[in-house]
Amino acid sequence: MERIEEAPFGAGFEEGALREAIRERVAAAGTSFYWAMRLLPRERREGMYAIYAFCREVDDIADEERPVAEKLARLSAWREEIDALYAGRPSRLVARALSAPVLRYGLAQKDFLAVIDGMEMDARGEGVAPDLAWLDLYCRRVASAVGHLSVPVFGDSSAAAHRVAEALGRALQLTNILRDLEEDALRQRLYLPREILERHGIAARDPATVLRHPALAAACTELARMAESHFSAAESAMAACNRKAMRPAALMAATYRATLELLLASKWRDLGRRVALSTPQKLWLVLRHGLV
Repeated sequence: MERIEEAPFGAGFEEGALREAIRERVAAAGTSFYWAMRLLPRERREGMYAIYAFCREVDDIADEERPVAEKLARLSAWREEIDALYAGRPSRLVARALSAPVLRYGLAQKDFLAVIDGMEMDARGEGVAPDLAWLDLYCRRVASAVGHLSVPVFGDSSAAAHRVAEALGRALQLTNILRDLEEDALRQRLYLPREILERHGIAARDPATVLRHPALAAACTELARMAESHFSAAESAMAACNRKAMRPAALMAATYRATLELLLASKWRDLGRRVALSTPQKLWLVLRHGLV
């Protein structure tokens, strides 16, 4: 899909066309996020689409096959754009789309910058059997920070909602890691923490070698249990939140938790087969969390 980021201010996009371009990008990205956001009223939904578009822009930079210095420079340019956004002078289309949500919902600049911090960790190639402290910081930046941006847009800015953001962000990111092992290995990334690898007798650090190790499933299961504990913490915090406002978060939690259960059942035997919920399962979760 054509990148939105590069088009300058005044490039011919009417506001409605910009919203539609961002909506199409979200729709193309995957069912779980798209349908979770469809539960929101239009104004809030468009705010979430803009947040998602920002996340995709910086994530795409981190994933590009460019020299590290160039990727870091491009991410630094986004830092400057976030500064401009909060100064009331955004120039990029995605930043312009963020202007109204930032003002309307009081989104914190530090959370946008934290997402960029996380993408810099990827751009520098640090994610190869990192230690647990690195992994937790990474999850906080690339996932929990997005949660902190999201919950005010959902309609709940309470301390409990931000506790959901902390826990659920980590749970979702760990599930992504366990689902995308082979895809990450192709980029020379291996987010399984070294402490867990060592506990299961895996001394290698080369991603492809680790994925062939007979103890891989045991190591992945241990990380999955960590994800489950974060899901449980998010569920506990969500009980103190505005139930209607947090329906998108509840749907995301249910979808990813079901995916984690499928991963555990698969025992990571066939990494080339992407684990995913069936369409009926997805529809059931949308109906369940969209109507209650």
